[in-house]
Amino acid sequence: MSEETSTLPEARPRDAVLGPQEETIEEPRRGRSLPSLGGSSRFTGLLLLAVIISVFAVWIPDTFLRSATAQGIASEQAVTLVVAVGLLANLAAGQFDLSVAGNLGLTSLLVATLMVYDHMAPGLAVAIGLAAGTAIGVVNGVLVAVIGVNSFIATLGMSSVLLAITEQISGDQFVGPLPSSFVSLTGHSLAGVPEIAIYALIVAVVVWWALEHTPWGRRVYGTGAGPDAAKLAGVRTGRYVFGTFVISGFVAGLAGVLLASQLGDLSPTLGPPYLLPVFAACFLGTTQVKPGRFNVWGTVLAIILLAVGEKGLQLADGGALWVTDLFNGVALIGAVSVAVLSARWRRSNT
Repeated sequence: MSEETSTLPEARPRDAVLGPQEETIEEPRRGRSLPSLGGSSRFTGLLLLAVIISVFAVWIPDTFLRSATAQGIASEQAVTLVVAVGLLANLAAGQFDLSVAGNLGLTSLLVATLMVYDHMAPGLAVAIGLAAGTAIGVVNGVLVAVIGVNSFIATLGMSSVLLAITEQISGDQFVGPLPSSFVSLTGHSLAGVPEIAIYALIVAVVVWWALEHTPWGRRVYGTGAGPDAAKLAGVRTGRYVFGTFVISGFVAGLAGVLLASQLGDLSPTLGPPYLLPVFAACFLGTTQVKPGRFNVWGTVLAIILLAVGEKGLQLADGGALWVTDLFNGVALIGAVSVAVLSARWRRSNT
């Protein structure tokens, strides 16, 4: 039996299966095209980032090439990064949570209202805010994983509900100023790096470790890649889908707490503008580091790339607000288009 097995082509050394001509002509030609292109495309964002920085460095050197600009980008994008990495598990599982921006807005206003109008201690207000954000994720998880509502429809409806609740809580008025002890949570810097950016990086590292280095993360990716195959392999996909909604809800609530501390005075409409840049970063991130896969460091690179381009255009145009919407919209369309074309290219070459 062992002798018969050793004679099968699959078990034989490659040199014994392929003839000399096949080995020297056909295989090297495939080997040079696919792996090299795939490997080089993993970090094209870094090259593009260098080009963008060079352009603005020549165009507006007096305003762009300043440490304050880099610190401003890090501070402004920290909340976006927190929401985006919290959403990654949900996207990796093949779901969409369109309520994260509404969750962010509601949580931040809820925390602020409890401290300003109810004179609640900051610690207790933060705990209630995090619980509210998590509860929103639980409701989304029940709607999608238990009842079976399409995630796009369920979370789109939830987003509208959250916006209505936010407006009701705030009375369509700004809420603030918040206590100085709470604002100071994100008001400092460490070696020139804004404190809120450090919090965001900590969240990113935790999510990266969970997705890339735990059985839970592998099952989440498996659920998103093929739920039917995952079920046949014994993965309880419903549980993992439910769990990713809880995570995105909790992290969105955490982002709301950080945003409330960062701003001090809050508008009832501050949440929705985060939705587009968050999804743009997540989808653009699938073209970097691990192409074709939602991943943390690709998303971090995408956020930096988008933020630098957006900030440069704002400085060049005198801070026009329309630049942000235009830039993020084009980035989202471009990122999804590149992801679709890349997936199609990989399928055609396998």
